[in-house]
Amino acid sequence: MKAKVSWVEGMKFTGESESGHKVVLDGANPGEGASPMEMILLAVGGCSSIDVVSILEKARQSVTACHVELAGERADSVPRVFEKIHLHFVVTGKELAEKQVARAVDLSMEKYCSVSLMLEKAVQITHSYQILEA
Repeated sequence: MKAKVSWVEGMKFTGESESGHKVVLDGANPGEGASPMEMILLAVGGCSSIDVVSILEKARQSVTACHVELAGERADSVPRVFEKIHLHFVVTGKELAEKQVARAVDLSMEKYCSVSLMLEKAVQITHSYQILEA
């Protein structure tokens, strides 16, 4: 896997993945693009959400929506690394089995989500879930 990050101006950069997808990063002006640390949260949220939906669909659960709310706590001093990240999954569907949702979230966080498994070597990662009826 390869990627390229190019300076645009100021603290604004564009990132392009090997597959051709582009993102804007900005270290100074949050209105221009996500900060690199925000991208870390988005990456762990995206990775784990893909797992959760995939696992639930394979279990023949009728998922109609899924989102994950992420909260990251950073160190007070430089480098301002994440010390804690909490993921709260909100899964909506028709007659979802709580056992299946819990299993999907646990499997993602403990076995499949490459991003969270990589980060947990340096960051305390916790998770929870909520089920809403469609």
